[in-house]
Amino acid sequence: MHPAALPPEELLKQCVETRTRRSGPGGQHRNKVETAVILLHQPTGLSAEASERRSQAENRRVAVRRLRVALAIGHRQPADTVAPGPSAVWRSRVRGRQLVIAAEHDDYPTLVAEAIDRLESVGFEMRPAADALGVSMSQLLKLLRQVPAAWVAVSRLRAEAGLPPLK
Repeated sequence: MHPAALPPEELLKQCVETRTRRSGPGGQHRNKVETAVILLHQPTGLSAEASERRSQAENRRVAVRRLRVALAIGHRQPADTVAPGPSAVWRSRVRGRQLVIAAEHDDYPTLVAEAIDRLESVGFEMRPAADALGVSMSQLLKLLRQVPAAWVAVSRLRAEAGLPPLK
């Protein structure tokens, strides 16, 4: 299972959590209390942080979300572990050849990870990846566009493979 697909509780078990203070709006409460949360995913070395909320619990929730997106973009599954077809989570989000999900949904990082793993397995060619995932090419592009970091990462990986960047 890709780490981006782990439930938050399981993901947190694999992380080292650091709490600290950060400057910015929020008044005295923010300056006196360690509400900023930094998560380091030990198996991959990827990290994420959140400090914009006044509540440590809210910042932890935001940091977990950011870490899941970072894992989806920055951690690849070995090619031999990529299933021949779409996962159950992916299939549950497809209607016809349309992918139905908002970027804020908990499943979004899981789908991004699966899309990038599939793209890597077909040499970053969009059409074969979309066909293998059972969606249109425009739906695959839309999924990646919803998070700018995913778009940039796939464009960079395509360039490294000698393909033109995404438009």
